[in-house]
Amino acid sequence: MEKILILDFGSQYTQLIGRRVRELNVFCEIHPFNHYPAIDDSVKGVILSGSPYSVRDEKGPRIDLSGIRGKLPLLGVCYGAQYLAHFFGGEVAASDSREYGRANLKWIDGNNLLFKHISDNSQVWMSHGDTIVRLPKNYKVIASTENVEYAAFKVDNEPSYAIQFHPEVYHTTEGTRLLQNFLVDICGCSQNWTPDSFVEATIAQMRQKLGNDKVVLGLSGGVDSSVAGVLLHRAIGTNLTCIFVDNGLLRKNEFQDVLESYKGMGLNVIGVDAKEKFWNDLQGIRDPEKKRKTIGRNFIEVFDVEAHKIQDVKWLAQGTIYPDVIESVSVNGPSATIKSHHNVGGLPEKMKLKVVEPLNLLFKDEVRRVGKTLGIKDELLGRHPFPGPGLGIRILSDVTPEKVRVLQEADAIFTQALREWGLYDKVWQAGVMLLPVQSVGVMGDERTYENVVALRAVASTDGMTADWVHLPYEFLAKVSNDIINKVRGINRVVYDISSKPPATIEWE
Repeated sequence: MEKILILDFGSQYTQLIGRRVRELNVFCEIHPFNHYPAIDDSVKGVILSGSPYSVRDEKGPRIDLSGIRGKLPLLGVCYGAQYLAHFFGGEVAASDSREYGRANLKWIDGNNLLFKHISDNSQVWMSHGDTIVRLPKNYKVIASTENVEYAAFKVDNEPSYAIQFHPEVYHTTEGTRLLQNFLVDICGCSQNWTPDSFVEATIAQMRQKLGNDKVVLGLSGGVDSSVAGVLLHRAIGTNLTCIFVDNGLLRKNEFQDVLESYKGMGLNVIGVDAKEKFWNDLQGIRDPEKKRKTIGRNFIEVFDVEAHKIQDVKWLAQGTIYPDVIESVSVNGPSATIKSHHNVGGLPEKMKLKVVEPLNLLFKDEVRRVGKTLGIKDELLGRHPFPGPGLGIRILSDVTPEKVRVLQEADAIFTQALREWGLYDKVWQAGVMLLPVQSVGVMGDERTYENVVALRAVASTDGMTADWVHLPYEFLAKVSNDIINKVRGINRVVYDISSKPPATIEWE
Protein backbone atom coordinates (compact mmCIF):
# COMPACT_ATOMS: atom_id res chain seq x y z
CA MET A 1 0.00 0.00 0.00
CA GLU A 2 1.48 3.33 -1.06
CA LYS A 3 1.99 5.85 1.72
CA ILE A 4 3.41 9.18 2.79
CA LEU A 5 5.70 9.38 5.84
CA ILE A 6 5.21 12.37 8.14
CA LEU A 7 8.22 12.87 10.41
CA ASP A 8 7.22 14.60 13.62
CA PHE A 9 9.43 17.24 15.21
CA GLY A 10 6.86 17.83 17.98
CA SER A 11 4.45 20.31 16.38
CA GLN A 12 0.92 20.66 17.74
CA TYR A 13 -0.23 20.52 14.10
CA THR A 14 1.42 17.22 13.08
CA GLN A 15 -1.73 15.13 13.49
CA LEU A 16 -3.63 17.70 11.48
CA ILE A 17 -1.20 17.25 8.57
CA GLY A 18 -1.96 13.53 8.75
CA ARG A 19 -5.70 14.09 8.75
CA ARG A 20 -5.51 16.41 5.73
CA VAL A 21 -3.45 13.86 3.80
CA ARG A 22 -5.95 11.11 4.68
CA GLU A 23 -8.87 13.35 3.60
CA LEU A 24 -7.27 13.38 0.14
CA ASN A 25 -7.54 9.57 0.13
CA VAL A 26 -3.80 9.07 0.55
CA PHE A 27 -2.58 6.82 3.35
CA CYS A 28 0.08 8.26 5.64
CA GLU A 29 1.93 7.36 8.82
CA ILE A 30 3.26 9.70 11.51
CA HIS A 31 6.56 8.77 13.14
CA PRO A 32 8.98 10.55 15.50
CA PHE A 33 11.75 12.19 13.48
CA ASN A 34 14.32 10.01 15.27
CA HIS A 35 12.47 6.70 14.96
CA TYR A 36 10.90 5.99 11.60
CA PRO A 37 10.72 2.78 9.51
CA ALA A 38 13.06 1.92 6.67
CA ILE A 39 12.23 3.63 3.40
CA ASP A 40 10.87 1.08 0.93
CA ASP A 41 9.04 1.16 -2.40
CA SER A 42 5.69 1.84 -0.72
CA VAL A 43 6.83 5.30 0.44
CA LYS A 44 5.86 7.90 -2.17
CA GLY A 45 7.05 10.99 -0.31
CA VAL A 46 8.05 12.50 3.04
CA ILE A 47 6.73 15.52 4.98
CA LEU A 48 8.75 17.21 7.73
CA SER A 49 6.55 18.78 10.43
CA GLY A 50 6.86 21.98 12.42
CA SER A 51 8.32 22.12 15.91
CA PRO A 52 8.18 24.19 19.11
CA TYR A 53 11.97 24.44 18.84
CA SER A 54 14.14 26.81 16.82
CA VAL A 55 16.64 25.35 14.36
CA ARG A 56 19.15 27.68 16.05
CA ASP A 57 18.62 25.95 19.40
CA GLU A 58 21.32 23.44 20.30
CA LYS A 59 18.61 21.16 21.74
CA GLY A 60 16.48 21.38 18.61
CA PRO A 61 15.79 18.10 16.77
CA ARG A 62 18.30 16.97 14.14
CA ILE A 63 17.67 14.41 11.43
CA ASP A 64 19.84 12.63 8.85
CA LEU A 65 18.12 13.21 5.49
CA SER A 66 20.73 11.48 3.35
CA GLY A 67 18.41 8.55 2.67
CA ILE A 68 15.53 10.84 1.68
CA ARG A 69 16.71 14.03 -0.04
CA GLY A 70 16.99 13.69 -3.79
CA LYS A 71 15.60 10.16 -3.64
CA LEU A 72 11.99 10.94 -2.71
CA PRO A 73 9.72 13.99 -2.92
CA LEU A 74 10.15 16.00 0.29
CA LEU A 75 8.03 18.79 1.79
CA GLY A 76 9.32 20.77 4.77
CA VAL A 77 6.67 22.64 6.77
CA CYS A 78 7.66 25.57 9.05
CA TYR A 79 10.49 24.06 11.18
CA GLY A 80 10.99 21.52 8.39
CA ALA A 81 11.48 24.37 5.90
CA GLN A 82 13.88 26.24 8.17
CA TYR A 83 15.81 23.02 8.78
CA LEU A 84 16.28 22.49 5.03
CA ALA A 85 17.61 26.04 4.73
CA HIS A 86 19.70 26.42 7.88
CA PHE A 87 21.63 23.13 7.79
CA PHE A 88 22.34 23.08 4.05
CA GLY A 89 24.08 26.40 3.52
CA GLY A 90 21.40 29.00 4.27
CA GLU A 91 20.66 31.04 7.38
CA VAL A 92 17.75 31.31 9.82
CA ALA A 93 17.53 34.20 12.30
CA ALA A 94 15.10 35.55 14.85
CA SER A 95 12.63 37.74 13.01
CA ASP A 96 12.25 41.43 13.84
CA SER A 97 8.54 41.10 13.11
CA ARG A 98 7.32 37.71 14.23
CA GLU A 99 4.59 36.38 12.02
CA TYR A 100 1.76 34.60 13.82
CA GLY A 101 -1.63 34.29 12.19
CA ARG A 102 -3.01 35.22 8.78
CA ALA A 103 -0.80 36.44 5.93
CA ASN A 104 -1.18 36.61 2.16
CA LEU A 105 1.07 35.37 -0.63
CA LYS A 106 1.91 38.58 -2.51
CA TRP A 107 3.88 36.58 -5.12
CA ILE A 108 3.91 32.96 -6.23
CA ASP A 109 5.66 31.07 -9.01
CA GLY A 110 2.62 29.86 -10.91
CA ASN A 111 4.74 27.53 -13.02
CA ASN A 112 5.86 25.53 -9.99
CA LEU A 113 3.89 22.31 -9.43
CA LEU A 114 3.46 23.00 -5.71
CA PHE A 115 1.49 26.18 -6.46
CA LYS A 116 -0.55 24.84 -9.37
CA HIS A 117 -4.03 26.46 -9.33
CA ILE A 118 -3.20 28.48 -6.18
CA SER A 119 -4.77 31.95 -6.34
CA ASP A 120 -2.87 35.23 -6.29
CA ASN A 121 -2.90 36.80 -2.80
CA SER A 122 -3.95 33.46 -1.28
CA GLN A 123 -4.32 33.53 2.51
CA VAL A 124 -1.93 31.39 4.59
CA TRP A 125 -1.34 30.82 8.30
CA MET A 126 2.04 31.60 9.83
CA SER A 127 3.24 30.43 13.23
CA HIS A 128 6.94 31.09 13.73
CA GLY A 129 9.32 33.47 15.48
CA ASP A 130 12.34 32.72 13.31
CA THR A 131 12.58 33.41 9.59
CA ILE A 132 14.86 32.39 6.73
CA VAL A 133 17.14 35.31 5.85
CA ARG A 134 19.33 33.54 3.27
CA LEU A 135 18.74 30.49 1.07
CA PRO A 136 21.46 28.01 0.03
CA LYS A 137 22.86 28.67 -3.46
CA ASN A 138 20.95 25.86 -5.18
CA TYR A 139 17.56 26.85 -3.69
CA LYS A 140 14.95 28.91 -5.54
CA VAL A 141 12.23 31.03 -3.90
CA ILE A 142 8.74 30.13 -5.20
CA ALA A 143 6.45 32.23 -2.94
CA SER A 144 6.63 35.33 -0.74
CA THR A 145 4.40 37.27 1.64
CA GLU A 146 4.64 40.97 2.52
CA ASN A 147 6.97 40.22 5.46
CA VAL A 148 8.51 36.87 4.54
CA GLU A 149 10.55 36.80 1.34
CA TYR A 150 11.22 33.07 1.46
CA ALA A 151 7.70 31.86 2.27
CA ALA A 152 8.32 28.85 0.01
CA PHE A 153 11.25 27.44 -1.94
CA LYS A 154 12.38 24.50 -4.05
CA VAL A 155 15.78 22.82 -4.28
CA ASP A 156 17.21 22.78 -7.81
CA ASN A 157 17.37 19.41 -9.56
CA GLU A 158 15.57 17.48 -6.83
CA PRO A 159 11.91 17.14 -5.71
CA SER A 160 12.47 18.91 -2.38
CA TYR A 161 10.07 21.70 -1.43
CA ALA A 162 9.51 23.80 1.67
CA ILE A 163 6.98 26.29 3.04
CA GLN A 164 7.17 28.49 6.13
CA PHE A 165 3.37 28.51 6.56
CA HIS A 166 0.99 25.74 7.65
CA PRO A 167 -1.12 24.26 4.79
CA GLU A 168 -2.94 21.91 7.16
CA VAL A 169 -4.83 24.53 9.17
CA TYR A 170 -8.25 25.89 8.26
CA HIS A 171 -6.98 29.48 7.93
CA THR A 172 -4.71 28.55 5.00
CA THR A 173 -7.58 28.77 2.55
CA GLU A 174 -5.96 26.78 -0.26
CA GLY A 175 -3.86 24.49 1.92
CA THR A 176 -5.70 21.38 0.78
CA ARG A 177 -5.04 22.32 -2.85
CA LEU A 178 -1.32 22.75 -2.10
CA LEU A 179 -1.15 19.38 -0.31
CA GLN A 180 -2.94 17.74 -3.22
CA ASN A 181 -0.41 19.25 -5.62
CA PHE A 182 2.39 17.73 -3.54
CA LEU A 183 0.73 14.34 -3.10
CA VAL A 184 -0.61 13.84 -6.62
CA ASP A 185 1.47 15.92 -9.04
CA ILE A 186 4.82 15.64 -7.23
CA CYS A 187 4.62 12.29 -5.35
CA GLY A 188 2.36 10.54 -7.86
CA CYS A 189 -0.09 9.16 -5.27
CA SER A 190 -3.16 7.44 -6.73
CA GLN A 191 -5.64 8.63 -4.04
CA ASN A 192 -7.24 5.18 -3.70
CA TRP A 193 -7.23 4.86 0.11
CA THR A 194 -10.93 5.00 1.10
CA PRO A 195 -13.13 3.56 3.89
CA ASP A 196 -14.29 0.86 1.46
CA SER A 197 -10.72 -0.12 0.58
CA PHE A 198 -9.75 -0.09 4.28
CA VAL A 199 -12.63 -2.42 5.22
CA GLU A 200 -11.85 -4.84 2.41
CA ALA A 201 -8.12 -4.92 3.12
CA THR A 202 -8.52 -5.14 6.92
CA ILE A 203 -11.03 -8.01 6.81
CA ALA A 204 -8.69 -9.96 4.54
CA GLN A 205 -5.73 -9.17 6.79
CA MET A 206 -7.62 -10.18 9.96
CA ARG A 207 -8.69 -13.49 8.42
CA GLN A 208 -5.12 -14.29 7.48
CA LYS A 209 -3.70 -13.16 10.83
CA LEU A 210 -6.27 -14.78 13.13
CA GLY A 211 -7.18 -17.89 11.17
CA ASN A 212 -9.51 -20.02 13.31
CA ASP A 213 -8.30 -18.53 16.64
CA LYS A 214 -10.71 -17.17 19.24
CA VAL A 215 -10.65 -13.46 20.06
CA VAL A 216 -12.06 -11.52 23.00
CA LEU A 217 -12.90 -7.80 22.80
CA GLY A 218 -13.79 -5.37 25.56
CA LEU A 219 -16.73 -3.26 24.42
CA SER A 220 -17.36 0.17 25.92
CA GLY A 221 -20.49 1.13 24.02
CA GLY A 222 -18.48 3.82 22.22
CA VAL A 223 -17.71 4.28 18.55
CA ASP A 224 -14.19 2.80 18.47
CA SER A 225 -14.86 -0.52 20.18
CA SER A 226 -18.17 -0.95 18.33
CA VAL A 227 -16.58 -0.46 14.91
CA ALA A 228 -13.69 -2.76 15.90
CA GLY A 229 -16.23 -5.38 16.98
CA VAL A 230 -18.23 -5.30 13.74
CA LEU A 231 -15.06 -5.34 11.63
CA LEU A 232 -13.72 -8.39 13.49
CA HIS A 233 -17.12 -10.09 13.36
CA ARG A 234 -17.07 -9.72 9.56
CA ALA A 235 -13.66 -11.34 9.51
CA ILE A 236 -13.98 -14.23 12.01
CA GLY A 237 -17.68 -14.51 12.88
CA THR A 238 -18.52 -16.46 16.02
CA ASN A 239 -14.88 -16.79 17.03
CA LEU A 240 -15.23 -13.26 18.45
CA THR A 241 -16.65 -12.80 21.96
CA CYS A 242 -17.31 -9.30 23.29
CA ILE A 243 -17.41 -8.37 26.98
CA PHE A 244 -19.20 -5.24 28.22
CA VAL A 245 -18.50 -4.37 31.86
CA ASP A 246 -20.82 -2.19 33.94
CA ASN A 247 -18.33 -0.40 36.18
CA GLY A 248 -21.03 1.63 37.90
CA LEU A 249 -19.70 4.77 36.22
CA LEU A 250 -21.68 4.68 32.99
CA ARG A 251 -24.39 7.12 31.92
CA LYS A 252 -27.95 6.59 33.14
CA ASN A 253 -29.41 3.30 31.81
CA GLU A 254 -26.39 2.90 29.52
CA PHE A 255 -25.63 -0.71 30.44
CA GLN A 256 -29.10 -1.90 29.42
CA ASP A 257 -29.36 0.42 26.40
CA VAL A 258 -26.00 -0.61 24.94
CA LEU A 259 -26.63 -4.33 25.38
CA GLU A 260 -29.97 -3.86 23.62
CA SER A 261 -28.37 -1.97 20.72
CA TYR A 262 -25.77 -4.70 20.20
CA LYS A 263 -28.43 -7.40 19.87
CA GLY A 264 -29.32 -6.19 16.40
CA MET A 265 -25.69 -6.20 15.23
CA GLY A 266 -25.09 -9.94 15.48
CA LEU A 267 -22.29 -9.60 18.03
CA ASN A 268 -21.81 -12.20 20.74
CA VAL A 269 -21.85 -9.89 23.78
CA ILE A 270 -21.53 -10.86 27.45
CA GLY A 271 -22.72 -8.21 29.92
CA VAL A 272 -21.07 -8.15 33.36
CA ASP A 273 -22.53 -6.20 36.31
CA ALA A 274 -19.49 -5.25 38.42
CA LYS A 275 -20.53 -1.86 39.76
CA GLU A 276 -20.44 -2.86 43.44
CA LYS A 277 -16.81 -3.95 43.12
CA PHE A 278 -15.81 -0.65 41.51
CA TRP A 279 -17.72 1.47 44.05
CA ASN A 280 -16.21 -0.43 46.99
CA ASP A 281 -12.66 -0.09 45.71
CA LEU A 282 -13.09 3.63 44.97
CA GLN A 283 -14.21 4.49 48.50
CA GLY A 284 -12.34 7.50 49.89
CA ILE A 285 -10.10 8.01 46.84
CA ARG A 286 -10.00 11.65 45.75
CA ASP A 287 -6.79 11.87 43.73
CA PRO A 288 -7.64 11.77 39.98
CA GLU A 289 -4.69 9.57 39.00
CA LYS A 290 -5.41 7.09 41.80
CA LYS A 291 -9.02 6.94 40.67
CA ARG A 292 -7.96 6.23 37.09
CA LYS A 293 -5.57 3.48 38.19
CA THR A 294 -8.16 1.90 40.50
CA ILE A 295 -10.78 1.88 37.76
CA GLY A 296 -8.26 0.48 35.26
CA ARG A 297 -7.04 -2.23 37.64
CA ASN A 298 -10.58 -3.32 38.44
CA PHE A 299 -11.50 -3.46 34.78
CA ILE A 300 -8.50 -5.72 34.12
CA GLU A 301 -9.47 -8.02 36.99
CA VAL A 302 -13.11 -8.31 35.92
CA PHE A 303 -12.25 -8.67 32.25
CA ASP A 304 -9.61 -11.30 33.03
CA VAL A 305 -12.07 -13.45 34.98
CA GLU A 306 -14.67 -13.30 32.21
CA ALA A 307 -12.16 -13.93 29.43
CA HIS A 308 -10.90 -17.08 31.16
CA LYS A 309 -14.43 -18.49 31.08
CA ILE A 310 -14.04 -18.71 27.30
CA GLN A 311 -11.95 -21.68 26.28
CA ASP A 312 -8.87 -21.39 24.07
CA VAL A 313 -8.86 -17.61 23.62
CA LYS A 314 -5.59 -16.51 21.98
CA TRP A 315 -6.14 -12.87 21.07
CA LEU A 316 -7.21 -9.69 22.82
CA ALA A 317 -8.81 -7.14 20.49
CA GLN A 318 -8.68 -3.45 21.38
CA GLY A 319 -10.33 -0.38 19.91
CA THR A 320 -7.04 1.54 19.81
CA ILE A 321 -7.08 4.36 17.26
CA TYR A 322 -4.19 6.24 15.69
CA PRO A 323 -4.11 9.27 18.05
CA ASP A 324 -3.80 6.82 20.99
CA VAL A 325 -0.73 5.32 19.37
CA ILE A 326 0.86 8.65 18.41
CA GLU A 327 0.33 10.31 21.80
CA SER A 328 1.73 7.31 23.64
CA VAL A 329 5.07 7.53 21.81
CA SER A 330 7.10 10.47 23.05
CA VAL A 331 9.33 12.27 20.62
CA ASN A 332 12.70 12.63 22.34
CA GLY A 333 12.86 16.32 23.16
CA PRO A 334 10.26 18.32 21.21
CA SER A 335 7.10 16.71 22.53
CA ALA A 336 6.09 14.74 25.58
CA THR A 337 3.48 12.10 26.26
CA ILE A 338 0.57 14.12 27.66
CA LYS A 339 -1.39 11.19 29.08
CA SER A 340 -1.43 7.42 29.15
CA HIS A 341 -4.18 5.79 27.13
CA HIS A 342 -6.32 2.98 28.46
CA ASN A 343 -6.04 1.17 25.11
CA VAL A 344 -2.24 1.28 24.88
CA GLY A 345 -0.32 -1.20 27.03
CA GLY A 346 -1.03 -2.82 30.42
CA LEU A 347 -3.74 -5.37 29.78
CA PRO A 348 -2.09 -7.80 27.33
CA GLU A 349 0.90 -8.67 29.56
CA LYS A 350 -1.30 -9.73 32.46
CA MET A 351 -3.64 -11.79 30.31
CA LYS A 352 -0.87 -13.41 28.27
CA LEU A 353 -2.79 -12.85 25.04
CA LYS A 354 -1.61 -11.62 21.68
CA VAL A 355 -3.05 -8.25 20.69
CA VAL A 356 -4.99 -7.31 17.56
CA GLU A 357 -5.91 -3.67 16.91
CA PRO A 358 -7.87 -3.35 13.65
CA LEU A 359 -8.34 0.44 13.94
CA ASN A 360 -4.89 1.54 15.07
CA LEU A 361 -4.21 3.30 11.76
CA LEU A 362 -7.38 5.43 11.82
CA PHE A 363 -8.27 8.85 13.16
CA LYS A 364 -11.63 9.31 14.92
CA ASP A 365 -13.45 10.75 11.92
CA GLU A 366 -12.11 7.89 9.77
CA VAL A 367 -13.43 5.35 12.30
CA ARG A 368 -16.90 6.86 11.85
CA ARG A 369 -16.63 6.69 8.06
CA VAL A 370 -15.53 3.04 8.25
CA GLY A 371 -18.46 2.36 10.60
CA LYS A 372 -20.83 3.87 8.05
CA THR A 373 -19.35 1.63 5.36
CA LEU A 374 -19.98 -1.35 7.67
CA GLY A 375 -23.63 -0.32 8.01
CA ILE A 376 -23.54 0.64 11.71
CA LYS A 377 -26.43 2.90 12.72
CA ASP A 378 -25.88 6.66 12.76
CA GLU A 379 -27.08 6.99 16.35
CA LEU A 380 -24.19 4.79 17.52
CA LEU A 381 -21.59 6.34 15.21
CA GLY A 382 -22.66 9.82 16.23
CA ARG A 383 -22.31 9.25 19.98
CA HIS A 384 -20.14 11.71 21.82
CA PRO A 385 -16.78 10.43 23.10
CA PHE A 386 -16.95 9.24 26.70
CA PRO A 387 -13.88 8.91 28.96
CA GLY A 388 -12.61 5.40 29.73
CA PRO A 389 -12.93 5.95 33.52
CA GLY A 390 -16.48 7.18 32.93
CA LEU A 391 -18.21 9.37 35.49
CA GLY A 392 -15.40 8.56 37.92
CA ILE A 393 -13.40 11.51 36.55
CA ARG A 394 -16.46 13.75 36.34
CA ILE A 395 -16.98 13.45 40.08
CA LEU A 396 -14.31 15.81 41.39
CA SER A 397 -13.95 14.09 44.76
CA ASP A 398 -14.38 10.56 46.10
CA VAL A 399 -16.89 8.37 44.28
CA THR A 400 -20.05 7.13 46.02
CA PRO A 401 -23.21 5.49 44.62
CA GLU A 402 -25.20 8.59 45.62
CA LYS A 403 -22.85 10.94 43.76
CA VAL A 404 -23.04 8.66 40.73
CA ARG A 405 -26.86 8.78 40.89
CA VAL A 406 -26.91 12.57 41.10
CA LEU A 407 -24.49 12.96 38.19
CA GLN A 408 -26.28 10.39 36.03
CA GLU A 409 -29.58 12.23 36.47
CA ALA A 410 -28.06 15.63 35.65
CA ASP A 411 -26.16 14.22 32.68
CA ALA A 412 -29.30 12.56 31.30
CA ILE A 413 -31.21 15.86 31.44
CA PHE A 414 -28.39 17.74 29.68
CA THR A 415 -27.92 15.09 26.96
CA GLN A 416 -31.64 14.71 26.27
CA ALA A 417 -32.03 18.49 26.01
CA LEU A 418 -29.19 18.66 23.48
CA ARG A 419 -31.05 16.10 21.37
CA GLU A 420 -34.44 17.81 21.71
CA TRP A 421 -33.04 21.22 20.76
CA GLY A 422 -31.17 19.78 17.72
CA LEU A 423 -27.79 20.60 19.27
CA TYR A 424 -26.37 17.14 19.97
CA ASP A 425 -24.76 16.60 16.55
CA LYS A 426 -23.29 20.12 16.60
CA VAL A 427 -21.31 19.30 19.75
CA TRP A 428 -18.17 17.12 19.76
CA GLN A 429 -18.49 16.14 23.42
CA ALA A 430 -20.74 17.17 26.30
CA GLY A 431 -21.01 16.19 29.94
CA VAL A 432 -21.70 17.31 33.48
CA MET A 433 -19.08 17.65 36.21
CA LEU A 434 -20.04 17.23 39.88
CA LEU A 435 -17.91 19.77 41.73
CA PRO A 436 -16.48 19.33 45.24
CA VAL A 437 -18.34 22.50 46.17
CA GLN A 438 -21.61 23.14 47.98
CA SER A 439 -23.45 26.43 47.81
CA VAL A 440 -26.28 28.16 49.62
CA GLY A 441 -29.63 28.27 47.88
CA VAL A 442 -33.32 28.79 48.52
CA MET A 443 -36.04 26.32 47.57
CA GLY A 444 -39.50 27.32 48.62
CA ASP A 445 -39.01 29.14 51.89
CA GLU A 446 -36.16 26.96 53.01
CA ARG A 447 -32.42 27.49 52.92
CA THR A 448 -30.48 24.77 51.06
CA TYR A 449 -26.80 23.85 51.05
CA GLU A 450 -26.30 21.49 48.15
CA ASN A 451 -24.08 20.50 45.23
CA VAL A 452 -22.88 22.52 42.25
CA VAL A 453 -22.55 21.00 38.78
CA ALA A 454 -20.75 22.40 35.73
CA LEU A 455 -22.00 21.80 32.21
CA ARG A 456 -19.33 21.26 29.55
CA ALA A 457 -19.88 21.26 25.76
CA VAL A 458 -17.05 21.60 23.24
CA ALA A 459 -16.61 21.69 19.48
CA SER A 460 -13.69 19.82 17.93
CA THR A 461 -12.73 17.59 15.03
CA ASP A 462 -10.33 15.20 16.74
CA GLY A 463 -10.21 16.17 20.42
CA MET A 464 -6.66 17.50 20.16
CA THR A 465 -7.92 21.07 20.40
CA ALA A 466 -11.42 22.19 21.34
CA ASP A 467 -13.48 25.33 21.84
CA TRP A 468 -16.48 25.78 24.10
CA VAL A 469 -19.80 25.79 22.30
CA HIS A 470 -21.88 28.97 22.46
CA LEU A 471 -25.10 27.26 23.51
CA PRO A 472 -28.21 29.49 23.45
CA TYR A 473 -28.98 31.27 26.71
CA GLU A 474 -32.56 29.99 26.55
CA PHE A 475 -31.26 26.43 26.32
CA LEU A 476 -28.89 26.86 29.25
CA ALA A 477 -31.64 28.45 31.34
CA LYS A 478 -34.00 25.54 30.62
CA VAL A 479 -31.36 22.88 31.41
CA SER A 480 -30.34 24.65 34.63
CA ASN A 481 -33.94 24.91 35.74
CA ASP A 482 -34.68 21.26 34.95
CA ILE A 483 -31.59 19.95 36.74
CA ILE A 484 -32.22 21.99 39.90
CA ASN A 485 -35.92 21.08 40.01
CA LYS A 486 -35.60 17.40 39.11
CA VAL A 487 -32.31 16.24 40.63
CA ARG A 488 -32.35 16.12 44.42
CA GLY A 489 -29.00 17.28 45.76
CA ILE A 490 -28.19 20.04 43.22
CA ASN A 491 -29.06 23.70 43.70
CA ARG A 492 -26.64 25.48 41.33
CA VAL A 493 -25.59 24.99 37.70
CA VAL A 494 -22.66 26.75 35.96
CA TYR A 495 -21.32 26.57 32.37
CA ASP A 496 -17.64 25.98 31.54
CA ILE A 497 -16.37 28.46 28.89
CA SER A 498 -12.74 27.26 28.75
CA SER A 499 -11.05 26.14 25.54
CA LYS A 500 -8.44 23.41 25.02
CA PRO A 501 -5.70 24.52 25.36
CA PRO A 502 -5.14 25.75 28.01
CA ALA A 503 -7.88 23.70 29.69
CA THR A 504 -8.63 20.06 28.87
CA ILE A 505 -12.04 18.70 27.85
CA GLU A 506 -12.45 16.67 31.03
CA TRP A 507 -11.80 18.26 34.42
CA GLU A 508 -9.72 15.37 35.76
